[in-house]
Amino acid sequence: MSNNINNSRRRFVSSSVAVAASTFFPWAASAQQAAAFRLGALNSITGVGGPYGSAMLESIRIAVDEINSAGGAAGRLFELYAEDDQTKPDAAVLAVKKLIEINRVQAVVGVWPSSVGLAVMPITNNANLIMMNTCGAPEMQTENKAGLAWMFQASNAVFGRAFAQIARQRGYKRPAVMAFNNSTFVGLANYFKQTWEEDGGKVSELIIYEPNQATYRTELNRVLATKPDIIALGSYRPDATIIMKEWFQTGQDCKFIMPGWTANEDLVKALGKEATEGVISVSNVAAHDHPAYKSYAERFKAKMKRDPDVFSAQSYDMVITLGLAIEAAGAKASTLDINAQIRPVTDDSGVKVSSFSQGLEALRSGKDINYEGASSSLNFGKYGETVPDFGVSDIEDGKLVLKETIPGMA
Repeated sequence: MSNNINNSRRRFVSSSVAVAASTFFPWAASAQQAAAFRLGALNSITGVGGPYGSAMLESIRIAVDEINSAGGAAGRLFELYAEDDQTKPDAAVLAVKKLIEINRVQAVVGVWPSSVGLAVMPITNNANLIMMNTCGAPEMQTENKAGLAWMFQASNAVFGRAFAQIARQRGYKRPAVMAFNNSTFVGLANYFKQTWEEDGGKVSELIIYEPNQATYRTELNRVLATKPDIIALGSYRPDATIIMKEWFQTGQDCKFIMPGWTANEDLVKALGKEATEGVISVSNVAAHDHPAYKSYAERFKAKMKRDPDVFSAQSYDMVITLGLAIEAAGAKASTLDINAQIRPVTDDSGVKVSSFSQGLEALRSGKDINYEGASSSLNFGKYGETVPDFGVSDIEDGKLVLKETIPGMA
């Protein structure tokens, strides 16, 4: 799917904003001369990422409108081009090439799955483009050799450790692990096992299963034969639905701990309340107390008629962070110059800002800034990674009930 946001009507609206702004702001006259910043959105509109991709794209649009309404970043208005990666690496490669070669974008944001992130990173690196994502595979960090990729979601190494720590705190003694065979979930499985064993325990079984099967009974029976009291399940919702249905039919007593993008109320709809009762759901959660979140969530809800999830909040933060980095780098800055400003505009030592316009005002006053986003405080690590807070919820009577929020720790 191609969705060229920069149609002729959009260009007219953007130009009108720039002209009107110049009447009121002396710096805005330069916005009409500064080259537009061409932004690519690569989202999972279809495929297993479909439940998240459309909301992520809408969040990107909200952020683009916020930047353009303020006169642009360093006077540069954003032009947005969108492509669907279909949650497939091969489709993502074709889509990102179109964004780069046809649309001439200067950054790519909104990448959701690690399989897509790992497939497109060599391409964006070769083009010297910034790539911002919500990928969790640990390889996203080790392969980020150019330093141009920025991860707004916790690594699944962190998820794996969090799963193990939560299971131990809940009193479980004999965990098993099942994981979908991709870089995201294999990383989660391995780090769960490593963390559990470092603390003196033993994982009863670890099964990596191949996706797109009609049944997972063989793999499940191998796990259940070890009598686990909890199964750490790294999966997407379609395969988790089959696995949990087959587990429920066995009548064997154990609990499940899963990522929040899998264990949610849609899983309850697929399986029913009884089969999902007591499932532990762990996910990064948006920074609900941050002013950035409250302002963004109000605009998101007006458009989408629901509250944003953490992936949507992360997508919004990608664009605002990028806009502030462009402002800090200047209108004629290269991609590498802009990239070098991403850490400084989110650094703890600067004055806290919670919107693009606040950051703009502070930067133009000569101040260092610390953008605290809608998704997290955005303190990026050595490899471009950040760790939002974790929310730990239980499914109770068909509803997700938040039990605790754990500060994100790398």
